[in-house]
Amino acid sequence: MTIQEAQQRVDQWINTTGVRYFSELTNMAILTEEVGEVARIISRQYGDQSFKPSDRDKNLADELADVLWVVMCLANQTGVDLTAALEQNFEKKTTRDATRHKDNEKLKG
Repeated sequence: MTIQEAQQRVDQWINTTGVRYFSELTNMAILTEEVGEVARIISRQYGDQSFKPSDRDKNLADELADVLWVVMCLANQTGVDLTAALEQNFEKKTTRDATRHKDNEKLKG
């Protein structure tokens, strides 16, 4: 599935099963919650914290998909074509960071 197709599928789901989009502000709050859930899994799986019993069933792939879902909702609501935006972002990073990371002593060795 392409990013464009995913945006369209999210929009179709929202307008049928989901009834309507939540407000942009509500979706921003939901995005923050979902990113927090990703952070909780990462901090416990790869960091120094241990899992709480209530966190053991959390699935990183599912939580990342939740983040992507809400990002697509916000993009749809605000008229952002994520395919075009990502292409432009690649161009920006390629131009801006052409040698930045290669010259970073912290990344060598």
